[in-house]
Amino acid sequence: MLNENFVIVGVVIGFLGGLSYLIDTIKGRVKPNRVSYLLWALAPLIAFVAQLKEGVGIQSLLTFSVGFVPLSIFIASFFNKKSEWKLTRFDLVCGALSVAGLILWLITRIGIVAIIFSIAADALAGIPTVVKSYRFPETESAWPYFAASISAMFTLLTINQWSFAEYGFSLYILVLTLTISSLVQFKLGKTLQRVGISS
Repeated sequence: MLNENFVIVGVVIGFLGGLSYLIDTIKGRVKPNRVSYLLWALAPLIAFVAQLKEGVGIQSLLTFSVGFVPLSIFIASFFNKKSEWKLTRFDLVCGALSVAGLILWLITRIGIVAIIFSIAADALAGIPTVVKSYRFPETESAWPYFAASISAMFTLLTINQWSFAEYGFSLYILVLTLTISSLVQFKLGKTLQRVGISS
């Protein structure tokens, strides 16, 4: 296991990746899905509060950072109209389901339940961006997502007590960000379309 201070190193790497995406958003180089980014801000921040209630220590910094950075990007998306991604009915349905997950947490107020529903809400909010990364990888940047996956990996490697409250959100972030960064970096959707596997 790594020293728990590596969580801070990971959070800094993730923040730098988020900062590059923030700058690209303001300049209109990337087009963040606002549904994803708003809910990617809310769900982790709720999970962060739940982790604190469950006694999670420094590992909760990752959860806070993966809420704070998307909130900054969501706000930045309003400063450059070119950075706006056109919302579809699919985006809005995923967003509504994500909000429903957050409401279920508010009803239960149980720490572990909050983390589970926050992961579910965050994942549902992420579906539009995963789909966009598959179909239109040119509208995204791989590095910020890969930086977030490094941050999540460092956090996981510092855990001594493997309870769901400790590892759940970090493991989810690792899987999600590796998926998106791979889709964008290797343009997997475009490749599959060229060979006729998808339409």
